[in-house]
Amino acid sequence: MRGTAPAAGGSHGDHGGQDGGSRPRCPPRPGVSPPAGRAGGTGASGQERGDVTVPLSPLPAPPAPAMLLRESPFPNRALVALDYLARGLLAPSFWATNHLLDLRPTTAERRSRCCSCAGRALAALVYAATLLVSLPLTVLGLLLWLPVQAARRPFAYQYTAGTAPAEPWDLRQRRAFTFLSANVCLLPSGLAKFSNLGQTPQRATYIARQLAPAPAGPGPGPGPVPVPVALAERFPADTDFVCLQEVFDAGAATCLRRRLGGTFPHVLSEVGDRGLRCSRLKLLDSGLLLASRYPLLAAQFHGFPNGAREDAMAAKGLLVVQVLLGSARGQRVVGYLGCTHLQAPAGDAAVRDAQLTLALHWLQLFQEAQEQRGDVVAFDVLCGDLNFDNCSRDELNQRHRLFELYRDPCRRAPGQDEPWAIGGTCPPPPPPRGVTHTERGGHSQPVPVCVCPLPAGTLLNYLKIYEEPRYLAGPILASGQPDPVAPSPWQGRRVDYLLFRPPRGAWPGGVLPEVAGVTFVTQLATRSDHLPVALRLDVVPATP
Repeated sequence: MRGTAPAAGGSHGDHGGQDGGSRPRCPPRPGVSPPAGRAGGTGASGQERGDVTVPLSPLPAPPAPAMLLRESPFPNRALVALDYLARGLLAPSFWATNHLLDLRPTTAERRSRCCSCAGRALAALVYAATLLVSLPLTVLGLLLWLPVQAARRPFAYQYTAGTAPAEPWDLRQRRAFTFLSANVCLLPSGLAKFSNLGQTPQRATYIARQLAPAPAGPGPGPGPVPVPVALAERFPADTDFVCLQEVFDAGAATCLRRRLGGTFPHVLSEVGDRGLRCSRLKLLDSGLLLASRYPLLAAQFHGFPNGAREDAMAAKGLLVVQVLLGSARGQRVVGYLGCTHLQAPAGDAAVRDAQLTLALHWLQLFQEAQEQRGDVVAFDVLCGDLNFDNCSRDELNQRHRLFELYRDPCRRAPGQDEPWAIGGTCPPPPPPRGVTHTERGGHSQPVPVCVCPLPAGTLLNYLKIYEEPRYLAGPILASGQPDPVAPSPWQGRRVDYLLFRPPRGAWPGGVLPEVAGVTFVTQLATRSDHLPVALRLDVVPATP
């Protein structure tokens, strides 16, 4: 039977903590070290950490998952009702704006001529009129929505009942964990058109079904053509942690939560500080969504203070959680998982550099705050869309200190990936007819409407991706344009990362993470402009 944790104001109450109202309202600016500190108090019997209350010692049986985090992002039901009211007042203008933007045709729609120019013009008039009429409601909704967001915790938690508690862990045995990271481009349909995608509700339903498929019998056997080791047609069935980016659409987030809840009992969504934050208006949250098979002991979100241009409208940042994996000899076995999405424009390498520095600092503070004496740390993983690759001329990001502390299994050296690693992003959609771009030598040439046999901005099946790299984006310049002097052949731009941190030292009775495999998944072909990536870690006993 499925169930959820009590809503805000329920029996377990609001613990506050670093992920709630007690965290600093404005993150520190890049280059300025935030004040160090630990979450909660230091009482002898217990300690509050984020939304978590766990005894310090001795370690009892694993607590019920519903007791760890409160579900609602608001401290009481009155604020929940006000938030619903504000969203209702904003709904007409959002609907009209989204449909106006949705009139922009994708490559596939231009080829099929699904709607005439006259029909689009008439629809644009209707949507524009609706937007004008709804402006008074929009103003009223914003005046209500902004103060409500100031009291909101930066994520919502969903717990699905019926899962077994964490099992005892024999540290002498090997254990495996699988992580999946994917940029799913689930913006409102009108905004998704700028990535040459649309139909967000339909794509969200498809993605949710693939991430958490219904139980079924054995699938068909492998085809006659051998598949490259680094590529897979389907998501790993044993995925333990799912980290998604660009889940900006509220309906898409709801669809994912409902579907994932049957497989992943613990889901964090609606992540980010919306509203007015440090004199900046955040209309969208971070787009991050995290699903876990294991209980979440603590969760915390930090927003980047230096978002620029279009990214400034979204509350991008770092989501980090502590996961309870089991217990061994009276000690907790835990893991740390961070998920992020960095500044997007190619020319903003300095912004991304500062964001990576902040992320490393926040990860360290979080782990220091949540660490208990005797904890066994099984893994420390950081994943997400970092928006820079290892094949373009971008030394600032490629040589960041991040890669000294965390290991990228796909990376051989700065500017050089492993031969089996492939890019995970698609080339941009072709511009409208008559638009020109600069070619090699500075000559401007017209670009046809359709360059590829399939819509640009989508992915083909795994063999096409592997054999025809034209379906993957290649090295770029700081302007975002293709690099005309990039060495050939190239493997594509890989901007989606799954990194893990090797332990700083081994100790008797400890454990070590080892890479068991990395997989690029093509199951979202035509549903996203990124290839999801999966990492399998084996946690093995450390040598004494």
